[in-house]
Amino acid sequence: MSVGESGTRGPGNGRGPGGPLAGKVAFVAGASRGIGAAIAQGLADAGAAVAVAARSETEGRVPGTIGAVAARIEASGGRALPVPCDVSDEESVEQAVAATVSAFGGIDVLIANAGVLWMGPVETTPLKRWQRCIDVNLTGVFLVTKAVLPQLKARGGGSMIAITTTGVDMIDRGANAYWVSKAAAERLYLGLASDLRGDNIAVNCLSPSRVVLTEGWQAAGGGREIPEEMVEPPETIARAAVLLAGQDASGITGTVQRSEILVPQG
Repeated sequence: MSVGESGTRGPGNGRGPGGPLAGKVAFVAGASRGIGAAIAQGLADAGAAVAVAARSETEGRVPGTIGAVAARIEASGGRALPVPCDVSDEESVEQAVAATVSAFGGIDVLIANAGVLWMGPVETTPLKRWQRCIDVNLTGVFLVTKAVLPQLKARGGGSMIAITTTGVDMIDRGANAYWVSKAAAERLYLGLASDLRGDNIAVNCLSPSRVVLTEGWQAAGGGREIPEEMVEPPETIARAAVLLAGQDASGITGTVQRSEILVPQG
């Protein structure tokens, strides 16, 4: 999808309106709906120019498209570019990053959010479901990180954030492909934080403190009823992502953060 098709005003040079992230460019993988869309909007509201990256160019079984998210950001006064991107495909990722750099001049912030959900018990998990979780939730994080990293180094620093889940810690509740893939992504980013400290790049993981009832959760959550007190609005994790996006290696780095702990609710 082109910029014109999304109804945007044009990407310009990545210099957004005033705000804590003014002048920054953010690449948000998995931004067509849910947590990714909320974070993309939050970053734009904070002044960043945002690449809205995901596979969803047209409406499908689960609602949400990159063009619709970019159009909402533009309508609210922000600056966004819809970028088709399959995080499990290296060529697609490289093309998405190249399109972002061409439009905005570089990248300062990565949000590695793209994910698929499978929470069935191991003994009834089809291999294709296990592999898909690994391909998207782990290899996808690796591929977008690998592609974006040279851009952050060229800018003299920046921030990389992988979106994970509190389920990583819930070993008393058994095992599933989703939690295992997210646990591996956390290990990847904790190690990267050490590797990249000398490049002035903050590397952190961020998860909701409670359940965010995204479109993906509604489609794949097995019809589970979630008590109201266990539900977190997506805007909460968006505020936490904005805070981490403003970091470099001199600030918060090498951590796994929970949204409502990082940004306490008033």
